Amino acid sequence: MLFIAYSRYDDPSERTLRKRPRDLADFPPLSSATPRVSFLLAVKDEEEVIEECVRSMALCDYENLQIIVVDDLSEDGTRDVLRRLETELGITVIYLDKNLGKKHALVRACEIADGEVIAFSDSDCILAPDALSRCVEALVAHPELGAVSGHARALNAGDTVFTKMQDVWYEGQFRVAKAAESTFGSVTCVSGPLAVFRRDAIYNYLPAWAGDRFMGAPFRFATDRQLTGYVLGQRWRGQGLKQKYADSPFVTAQDYPERKWRIGYVQSAKVWTNVPAHFRPFMKQQIRWKKSFIRNLFFTGSFMWRRGPGPALLYYGHALWVVAAPIMAFRHIVWAPANGAAFLTLLYLCGVVLKGCVWGLAFKIDNPGDTRWRYRPLMSLLSSLLLAWLLPYSFATIRRGVWSRSAT
Repeated sequence: MLFIAYSRYDDPSERTLRKRPRDLADFPPLSSATPRVSFLLAVKDEEEVIEECVRSMALCDYENLQIIVVDDLSEDGTRDVLRRLETELGITVIYLDKNLGKKHALVRACEIADGEVIAFSDSDCILAPDALSRCVEALVAHPELGAVSGHARALNAGDTVFTKMQDVWYEGQFRVAKAAESTFGSVTCVSGPLAVFRRDAIYNYLPAWAGDRFMGAPFRFATDRQLTGYVLGQRWRGQGLKQKYADSPFVTAQDYPERKWRIGYVQSAKVWTNVPAHFRPFMKQQIRWKKSFIRNLFFTGSFMWRRGPGPALLYYGHALWVVAAPIMAFRHIVWAPANGAAFLTLLYLCGVVLKGCVWGLAFKIDNPGDTRWRYRPLMSLLSSLLLAWLLPYSFATIRRGVWSRSAT
């Protein structure tokens, strides 16, 4: 993955991708070099951070822009802040009188969104002024791209050891993992801090996203992975999803053809997000992500092999690693010392630290002079010793779910 990311990745906003589809003519270009963009945000109880987030959206250097914020029945002072910004910045704010959850709130915004491109951000994020325009440039230059992800780092990186570890981890997950997937046009998660989609790649599937069910119950998490999956897999799953919601205005308004879209990653599109600063919210976030991973595995995993050997190897290899992690942790941390094989435990932990050092070296190469690379081995240890155990717990409690973005 490191080799692919550093030898084959191209930023699609800065140069033409080396690997293009043979059927490039089948992908319609956007209408102009500056297509209309609808920038959407859902918020609930984020009084302390929402103003800075919305202002960063409004300060984007992209002019043909519609900003829509949905307040999902906040109970703090968020609405007062939004009313003031609505007047000052000329944005559109929808005030819900019933809590719907993040996905339904965003779909409500999509009902009035008129952009040819639909972008999403999270309520605790700050965007670089050129972040959105870079993503749009990538879509304009490459009609085969149905979506692109920006590059996220921790906004509060200096607060605690937890935030420093997460900042270095974020860098690797985007610069390496997403870059490697992007070389095959198959980024599997267009992440929430900056997710930019072509309208015709997702519009028909928004009701399926909002009404997503798993194991007999509604799946309430916003799950960026699932919306990404609808873009990646619509060639094989699109017709069935549209038929299931055939009466929805999102399907009846215009039936877009199912295409084998590619999904990219724009390294130069910078966005910063608040990450959990303390143990308890950090664990809640990780459980939420594990649940989204499990749900998506049953959807995206059903067709990813069709996208080619490269994307399949990255996707199923990662899935196997995540599923095997709790088994490896139990064998090396519990079973081995209990059966007199403490050296096996030591060898395992040394391997974990070595892996973390390699990722830390990658961070240091991309960020010369930044000493936070030293926290990457700690993140690897935390992942192996603690986070690996969350997968079975997340599966057992997968029906529970509320959305909250508090990083405190």
